[in-house]
Amino acid sequence: MKRSMIARITYLFLTSSLIAPGTLYAQATPQQSLLVLSKHDHTLSIVDPATLKVIASAPVGEDPHEVVASSDGKTAYVSIYGGGAYHKLSVIDLIAQKALPDIDTGALNGPHGLAFVGGKVWFTAEGAKVIGSYDPASSKIDWVMGTGQNRTHMIYVTADQKQIYTTNVSSATVSILEKKALPPMGPPPGSQGGPGAPLPQGPPPGGPGPGGPGGPPRMDWNQTVIPVGAGDEGFDVSPDGRVLWTANGQDGTISVVDIAGKKVLSTIPAKVYGANRLKFTPDGKLVLISSLRDSNLVIYDAATGKEFKRIVIGHGAEGILVQTDGARAFIACTPDNYVAVLDLKTLEITGQINAGGEPDGLAWAVRQ
Repeated sequence: MKRSMIARITYLFLTSSLIAPGTLYAQATPQQSLLVLSKHDHTLSIVDPATLKVIASAPVGEDPHEVVASSDGKTAYVSIYGGGAYHKLSVIDLIAQKALPDIDTGALNGPHGLAFVGGKVWFTAEGAKVIGSYDPASSKIDWVMGTGQNRTHMIYVTADQKQIYTTNVSSATVSILEKKALPPMGPPPGSQGGPGAPLPQGPPPGGPGPGGPGGPPRMDWNQTVIPVGAGDEGFDVSPDGRVLWTANGQDGTISVVDIAGKKVLSTIPAKVYGANRLKFTPDGKLVLISSLRDSNLVIYDAATGKEFKRIVIGHGAEGILVQTDGARAFIACTPDNYVAVLDLKTLEITGQINAGGEPDGLAWAVRQ
């Protein structure tokens, strides 16, 4: 072989070895992606939903539990839980497929449940018994509210950001928080004075700031705490926004909560012990429930409140994600180290996704 040919082969070998692993075969993040967390590997995998193959993975913090994507589908946020001990959110650039600097939640330890609404990341902080919001535009936690409940775990925020629902696992309650306008502020006590008192100088008390004449109304949050079954954790709101279903893992029941009436409508003796997550299908007809103690995915008929079917999926499961078009559901079979794919038309398992050991949190990212 000619010396020039040997030199060229050597050059190609050396230059290719300097390229980061995976770069030569990297695939662009698809417009729609399935995100899968691995608690064992401490990674977030980006999965092509068409092929069910992992196209990229990025590192996240120790003990990741939940993941949510930004509205533009470009960024993912991961709660680093640690049983209430840790205090950060991992951040992943889904386009560059790499980790960004963490968000330190400070004294708001034990972040867990996540939602992305109104351009903000809403999260529970179980160890601090609060919920809060993080504004990516200002890089600040801009709002915090205490629940006073034990293990405030999962969260749902309405699109108008005026209602928030949480499950409080160890208190066996559901919190409904509502943003309300307060009545205008009156003058401070004693400001009117007695007979012959001098007239007050300057603008009248209470204006023109919040609550004053001509100013924006004062706003505050009211919390209603609703007792439900023991160990309530996974929950979801029906697509019409009328009811909330929560699976109560300790007593095996399902509580159906009337959101407007702020009361439990019914308690279903479902025998879903160890229930972990609960999700409605987009048409509101079916409710899917996973359990870490059971090999079955339990499916309920939402209209009748009756069990519809049980599907064997492995040795237990945690996260559930329903595809936005209602075609499929993805179930994180944590003990079996795979994500099961369920066809929601046939209610049959049609595939598996291998995205790292002990999969848990799942999310859907749609790039705008």
